[in-house]
Amino acid sequence: MFTGIVQGKGRVVSIEDKGDFRTHIIELPEALVQNLETGASVANNGCCLTATKIEGNQVSFDLVKETLRLTNLGELNVGSEVNIERAAKYGDEIGGHVMSGHIVTTAEVAKIITSENNLQIWFRIFDKELMKYILHKGFIGIDGISLTVGDVVNNRFCVHLIPETKDRTTLGRKRLGDKVNIELDPQTQAIVDTVERFMLQQQAQKQELPVEQQVENEEK
Repeated sequence: MFTGIVQGKGRVVSIEDKGDFRTHIIELPEALVQNLETGASVANNGCCLTATKIEGNQVSFDLVKETLRLTNLGELNVGSEVNIERAAKYGDEIGGHVMSGHIVTTAEVAKIITSENNLQIWFRIFDKELMKYILHKGFIGIDGISLTVGDVVNNRFCVHLIPETKDRTTLGRKRLGDKVNIELDPQTQAIVDTVERFMLQQQAQKQELPVEQQVENEEK
């Protein structure tokens, strides 16, 4: 479990490709390596990965085919930076929102609007079916960052970054066309899916009733 509060940035120092399998080594800030053991979960750009080897402050992570397909981790190069969050512990403060580290899709940076103390970024979701889960003022995970959704228009949505988020994460350095990892809020998904199922059941029941009964129910 993660909170979406990025604890620091790591730098890719090595990549080993093996077909549909990849191992990348991330150099972590010293504070994030303390008490880290192999087998521990660490979010890389919001994607939950397992630490497979630790040498000093360099940590190895394995990426399988599905991870490479669904996330932006397969597009990293040596020197790339990633957002890092260690797994949350019971009793920790949840400053963002509960996140699983399971990425569902990627989005593309479509527009960037800058001002003195604010950065507004618009993202384009390619799978339009997922837009029903992205709601105005709802939660969303972007490259591991817990953010509040601003405006939503068609298959686009925006977020606003304060200077602290720009400095602490990689999001402030994104350019048009860059891809980011998206994790949806599971509570929002559950509510939307439940309402959809209820509406479909109501519609199915209505279609099974005689016309006279349908009119009577509508009048009630």
